[in-house]
Amino acid sequence: MYPNRLSRAFTVTALGLLLAACAPSDPYAETSETLSNEVLLPAYTNWAEANRRMAASSIAYCAGNEELDDARQAYLQAQLAWAGLQPLLVGPLGEGNQAWQVQFWPDKKNLVGRQVTALLKRKPDLTKADIENGSVVLQGLTAYEYVLYDKAVDLTDNDTKMLYCPLLQAIGEHQQKLAADILLEWQAKDGMAEQLSKFPNERYAESQEAIADLLRVQVTALDGLKKKLGAPLGRQTKGFPQPFQAEAWRSDATLESIDAALAGAQRLWLGQDDNGLKKLVPADQADLAKRIDAAYGTARKHLEDIMLPFSELIADEAGRARLDALYKDIDALHRLHQTELARALGVQIGFNAHDGD
Repeated sequence: MYPNRLSRAFTVTALGLLLAACAPSDPYAETSETLSNEVLLPAYTNWAEANRRMAASSIAYCAGNEELDDARQAYLQAQLAWAGLQPLLVGPLGEGNQAWQVQFWPDKKNLVGRQVTALLKRKPDLTKADIENGSVVLQGLTAYEYVLYDKAVDLTDNDTKMLYCPLLQAIGEHQQKLAADILLEWQAKDGMAEQLSKFPNERYAESQEAIADLLRVQVTALDGLKKKLGAPLGRQTKGFPQPFQAEAWRSDATLESIDAALAGAQRLWLGQDDNGLKKLVPADQADLAKRIDAAYGTARKHLEDIMLPFSELIADEAGRARLDALYKDIDALHRLHQTELARALGVQIGFNAHDGD
């Protein structure tokens, strides 16, 4: 009897494996899991590490163990990590207005400069709690950039440096904790990474909902890039340039930030090896995939060709024409994602955070 039972068990196991092999795969679930593991989670990890380095840099700089140029470089790395993350703001960082804690933009009325000055007059011995309980205007990269770059802050003067250093360190610590907490939410059991990988779950009833969410945040980010370029170009002010509405204008990292954001969007599209959203485009719409590939290539190449200080480009008519051409490249990308790619993937885009701007 024992050999017969063993034979039956083997047959049942083999049948189960055969049925599993024959079961239709879910390309949406596979793509969502792949993007979660190979694109999104690494980007959030990189952002958290960049903020850890920036926080350490603020301490070293204020202790006299690091030069100003090194502190600025640490800020720039955090800024570019954040810019690259913006097309990937699915989940906790995209909810509850938490992104405002990272970067206050646009700062149309120099609220950053005014609030920093007012805070230091009111509380010259400020603590981390003052930042934690204060305005988002004071908590993020824009205020950090103000301290390191603004002409009103002369860090070569030791008394000025000592006045601003507690703020610099408090912002660094706040950003480090925020990024670490968000990363933990991604990595936790039933966290965001798992919710993008196993269906159904409390966030997504099916894999198509996860893909729709990923495409929507990408469309929102591309539309946001149009605003970040269009606002300083004066597209909302009858053609009058507004250079101080550019992202990261004090550090002149505007174009580098746009490039990092485009690279983040492109990673979501391509995945690691054409296994991103591109893989879900139906075979009979291969031409759409080629046009999106070409649109990314055109925009990134255009950026490479004009990678000059943004302040110089926007001050010159010929430079503004080149920036306007880049705007049109990004607009073309945005429209391809919002209309044709969304239709190809069966996604209803709806409204986004920038509608009505």
